Order: sequence, then C-alpha cells, then structure tokens
Amino acid sequence: GSITDSEALAVKSMKVRKKVLGPEHEDTLWSMAMVGEAYRVGGRWKEAEELEVQVMEARKTKLGPDHPDTLTSMANLASTYWKQGRWEEAEELEVQVMEARKTKLGPNHPDTLTSMNNLAYTLMGLGHHDRAISTMDTCVDLKTQVLGAHHPHTISSLDTLNTWRME
Repeated sequence: GSITDSEALAVKSMKVRKKVLGPEHEDTLWSMAMVGEAYRVGGRWKEAEELEVQVMEARKTKLGPDHPDTLTSMANLASTYWKQGRWEEAEELEVQVMEARKTKLGPNHPDTLTSMNNLAYTLMGLGHHDRAISTMDTCVDLKTQVLGAHHPHTISSLDTLNTWRME
C-alpha cells in the first residue's frame, strides 16, 4: 500500500474505463478526477491541472455548469492553483463555485461553507487580509449554526480566524 501503488491502480482504472466506457462517461471522469487528485497530492501540478481541466470541461458540457460534480471539479482545479500560489486563478474559480453552490444548494449547505472557507484562504494568499477575515468570520458563524460549535470543521475555521486576527 503506497501512494505509488494507489496511483498506479487509479491510472490503470482510468485507462480501462476510457477504453471500455469512453472518455466522457461519468465513471471515466470520476477515475480521471481521482488520478488528478493523486497528482495534486503528489505535487505533480501540470499533470493534475491537465486532468482536472479535462474533467471540468467534460462535466460542464455533459452535466451543466452548476451540477454538483462540475462544481467539485472546479473546486479541485482551484485547489491545484492554490497549492501553486496561483491565487488569482484560484479566486476566480472559488467565487464561481461558492456562488453556484449558494444558489443550487443554499447558503448554509456544508459544501457552500467549504467553498467559503477555501475562498477565505485564497483571499489571505492574495494579501486581502480584511476580506479574508470577514469571509472566514461569516463562515465560522454559519458553520456554528449548521454544524455546531464543537464540529471539527467549525473549530478548524475558528482557529484559523483567531490566528489571522492576531497577525
């Protein structure tokens, strides 16, 4: 069980699904997303980005731009940008994802709150300290209402907010 073994299996699965099911089949896209995630975790940004863009574009075409799977693909690509310090590109996608999730899932949905949390981090990366704190503050309030004050995600966001306020 190493990450390399897992990655090799994911790549093999992706290739088989592309051949058997076709490149646009949802199971193929899922496999491509998993390989992209493995590449992102492994710091292989170019390969991760390439797959994530393919998955995102295919899902936009097949499922629509506001489908939850499409939005997840966009969030994954934003994460790849974020990990590289490509803040502007990450912010653009994160705003789109957060706004679409607010509309589609509601402002209090856990996925919407995750998007808000991610956007706050990106705003901090861009040096927008006040906007980042304001966004994270709203996120903490909503997470407290939705998830509870003792939920790990609420606590994590609150810790981040407190750290930022002390800087």
